[in-house]
Amino acid sequence: MSVAVAPVPAPGSGSVPAPLRLAVIGAGPVGLALALSAARRLPTAQVWVYDRLPATHDVSADPRTLALSQGSVLDLQRLGVWAAMAERAEPIQCVHVSQQQPGLFDLLDLSGRVPAPELRIRAEEAGVPQLGAVIPYGALAAPMRAAWQAACAAAPHRLGLRWGQPVSGVRTVAGGVDIDVDTGAGALVEAHDLAVIAEGGVFAAQSRKAVAHDYAQNAWVGTVVLEDTEPGVAYERFTPQGPVALLPLPGAVPGPQGRVVRRRAALVWCVDGRDDGVAALTEAQRLAVLAHLLPVGVGHLVSISPLKCFALGLNAERTLVQGRTVRIGNAAQTLHPVAGQGLNLGLRDVHALVERLARQRDPDLALRQVEWQRAPDRWTMIAATDFLARSFTWSWPGVSTLRGAGLAALGRIGPLRTLVARRMVFGGR
Repeated sequence: MSVAVAPVPAPGSGSVPAPLRLAVIGAGPVGLALALSAARRLPTAQVWVYDRLPATHDVSADPRTLALSQGSVLDLQRLGVWAAMAERAEPIQCVHVSQQQPGLFDLLDLSGRVPAPELRIRAEEAGVPQLGAVIPYGALAAPMRAAWQAACAAAPHRLGLRWGQPVSGVRTVAGGVDIDVDTGAGALVEAHDLAVIAEGGVFAAQSRKAVAHDYAQNAWVGTVVLEDTEPGVAYERFTPQGPVALLPLPGAVPGPQGRVVRRRAALVWCVDGRDDGVAALTEAQRLAVLAHLLPVGVGHLVSISPLKCFALGLNAERTLVQGRTVRIGNAAQTLHPVAGQGLNLGLRDVHALVERLARQRDPDLALRQVEWQRAPDRWTMIAATDFLARSFTWSWPGVSTLRGAGLAALGRIGPLRTLVARRMVFGGR
């Protein structure tokens, strides 16, 4: 195997500051958002994207569903890519959070006398036209890939992409980083000022980071068709085995006699991995179980797609920055999907990193500022999702009642509900 060392490309000389050489490892939504943002905000920077998938890989067919906050939608609008994906996105106008009541409440017939353990957050409370949007992964990633390819074609002297060339190593050296690239024809070592790792993957396939916890839960994901459901509502239902979420998808489904009365929703169904009976259930049985778990206002469940199963856990680095290497998105923290904030957190990482690099010529100082700036938002979100993932499965006496009372109180305190809505929309920017 041949090994070469090559700067990409060589820095300038003289008194004029050399252009920043930035390597982005991973061409998923977070990595491409960083590349596109850096190309705009850092007009002299040399930005190179590396990805293990070949250019022929069709990401547009990827059916995974992503939940975007309105802050993330605005970020994508600023990057100039949202118009190409908006038609395949469904606006979220309302988020409905509730807890499945203990059976004792039904036996005592306390309905109407005890406040329902639920919270509704509407877009108008946050002062925005929508709380966010739901979009298939392929509908998000494909336009971003096309936008980066167009940017590279327009400025090949400073922007580049390396499809099908995985990075096997990143090493901090004096004044920058060296990355090991598998070109297919041999190993190549390329020099950059800093490297951003945005290649995350799923929890089960990741090596364990500094802060890790296996929730012993599985997430079954797919789609359902609902009848008589309110459009634009995202549902999160906490059950003793874990949360169940329904996210509205675009496009109505014709019902009987062609009547348009049915809508599609993405399903995330979390269950105890040590006692997971979902795989053995028929379609009819799965629908019956979900109908029991979900609140009445969801509507009537008509059908369910085949489901895929993913193990759930927390896997986070203690710090985003190590030398001249920065981790963002799932490469920095993989979270439980209970709040649907993984991608949104990654896009906020992107915004902070590019803004600091645009304002600060010294990369080391810029990275230290990013570390301090992102820490409160990052650790608040890690702690919140970890607490929710764990606490809603606690079965201690009285805990369920206290949780329900807390949800009910939050739903009735307007200023606090508005604060939660703003945090959900914009995060800790």
